[in-house]
Amino acid sequence: MKKAMVKRDAELQEEVRQELGWDTRVEASDVGVVVDSGIVRLTGTVKSYPEKLAAQEAAHRVAGVLDVANEIKVDLPGSHVRSDLDVAQAVRWELEWNVLVPQERVRTTVSDGWVTLEGSVNTWQQRLDAERSIHYLAGVRGVTNRIVVEAPPTDTYEIRRAIEAALERRAEREARRIDVAVRDGKVYLSGVVRSWLEKQAVIGTAGHARGVRYVEDNLEIYPYA
Repeated sequence: MKKAMVKRDAELQEEVRQELGWDTRVEASDVGVVVDSGIVRLTGTVKSYPEKLAAQEAAHRVAGVLDVANEIKVDLPGSHVRSDLDVAQAVRWELEWNVLVPQERVRTTVSDGWVTLEGSVNTWQQRLDAERSIHYLAGVRGVTNRIVVEAPPTDTYEIRRAIEAALERRAEREARRIDVAVRDGKVYLSGVVRSWLEKQAVIGTAGHARGVRYVEDNLEIYPYA
């Protein structure tokens, strides 16, 4: 089988720019792209937090990109600016309407449009769901997630076995390339994946296991594995 050629940084830079231009959520002219050894650095200023996230996702979609440093700043236009009180109320309403999150256990603080989440939930997935539910609210400039997972003690071997079994069921990856270590409810993932999407799938799989309080991602992206 013919070996895939490693893309040059200049080629990756052009493809990332094209992907940004293709994504209708992003104003590509507002985003700067620099690539060094497969690592993409995004700069510039955009009009919303969702656009910042969309630019990051677009860069990750390009085959050959290893990591993305998202240094884009969010400068809300006048029509999108909300008071911190308005943002805080919208965040609370969003959490209350999200049936996947125990909203009564989540506290929020809003400062200059930046939302900080605190409190506790039962699973790692609930922690992620709480954050994702407020990404697209008007007036939000960014999110810091400090929610703690208070999962009941679960046997380390059982957690690892459940995660490995779930990974084996996934058709988009090869489980033998992933190492799963579990200590005191904390999962440590290492090994090689071929893309950012595969990496997110592996992390998401681990986060669904019962008893997981934390997931540390040490996975490396190597598109040419």
